Amino acid sequence: MGVEDKDRASGDLPREQNGPVLPTVNPDVPATQSPQSAVHPAFYVILWISLSSSVILFNKWILSTLEFSYPVILTTFHMAFSTVITQLLARYTSVLDGRKTVKMTGRVYLRAIVPIGFFFSLSLIFGNLAYLYLSVAFIQMLKATTPVFVLISGWFLGLSSPDLRKFLNVSVIVIGVIIASIGEIKFVWIGFIYQICGVVFEALRLNLVQRILNGADYKMDPLVSLYYFAPVCAAMNFVVALFWEVPKCTMEEVYNVGLFTFLLNGFCAFFLNVAVVLLIGKTSGLVMTLCGVLKDVLLVVASMIIWGTQVSGLQFFGYSLALCGMIYYKLGYEAIKGHLGDAGRQWADFGNRQPVLRRLSIIAMVLFTIFFVLNGLAPAGIDPTDYINEAKTKIGMRL
Repeated sequence: MGVEDKDRASGDLPREQNGPVLPTVNPDVPATQSPQSAVHPAFYVILWISLSSSVILFNKWILSTLEFSYPVILTTFHMAFSTVITQLLARYTSVLDGRKTVKMTGRVYLRAIVPIGFFFSLSLIFGNLAYLYLSVAFIQMLKATTPVFVLISGWFLGLSSPDLRKFLNVSVIVIGVIIASIGEIKFVWIGFIYQICGVVFEALRLNLVQRILNGADYKMDPLVSLYYFAPVCAAMNFVVALFWEVPKCTMEEVYNVGLFTFLLNGFCAFFLNVAVVLLIGKTSGLVMTLCGVLKDVLLVVASMIIWGTQVSGLQFFGYSLALCGMIYYKLGYEAIKGHLGDAGRQWADFGNRQPVLRRLSIIAMVLFTIFFVLNGLAPAGIDPTDYINEAKTKIGMRL
């Protein structure tokens, strides 16, 4: 056998094609793209922040500016309105079909829904009562203590074991809120007590939801939860309002607010729950946490602009400390470190792509911080005309 006969074709040599080769991609068919959501997640973030802030400012405007001093009646209206809307949606649409997966019985309703609705009702009543005495800015600062009371009430209910490390973490929030309370210019004890009670009842409600409805058979999105809780809250609030506020309320005060205003307020409160469902479905828990902090800061600024609320430098420092403590408690050190690293890289990339816009953003943030701090350090209750008149008097005496 010759050398040529012993040679064998290797994998590196081209092989002969005995037949036609089928194409793996049809050039005539356009490449398919992965399906993308038609709406950017940022839209849901803006929607939730806008509606959440609008409901709070709307309630404050009705209760304080329009002097409709009946927060229980207003809360009863919200719950009754939500009851009617959710019942209509359940009957004529598929929006609330998620309720069909919940194994709800009369026993479960009495032992789970009613107690949770009871504390939900109390949190709404006391939260709205606080608007009669405190500014929106200070109320948002006090709401930062919610994780603290959730943790402590969870220990008392046996949902979690006492943890010294977690307690030290939430202590930062407590210290920040105490500092903010000391720096509050218009501190009213009864309003402070009302708001803290509202936070405590909300913490108990959240823990009961975790304890009773945490199983796979009872998990509900916020809209389905509203379907079950709204009738209970409306009934409880109505009983309280019937003996407490209805005898004092007059139709003249109702007409002063306006039926259209009440209707618009009810729609805002209801669509807030819809926005929560959309935000949870399109984003993550991290986004919810950061959006909540951003919303609280925006509400403080809005309170300063709309009602001229003065925030002292001490209060600004205390609230900043409480917010940092809340973010650290909810996310943890490692998560914060990772997200800060990502944010730093994106900020540097943004500076390379848009250097002028980055500089303008820095200048705007610096000016806003200076304005916020100087406004907080400004003395309260001083009329500049007094100084002008005093100066005129002294000049006249010299002349």
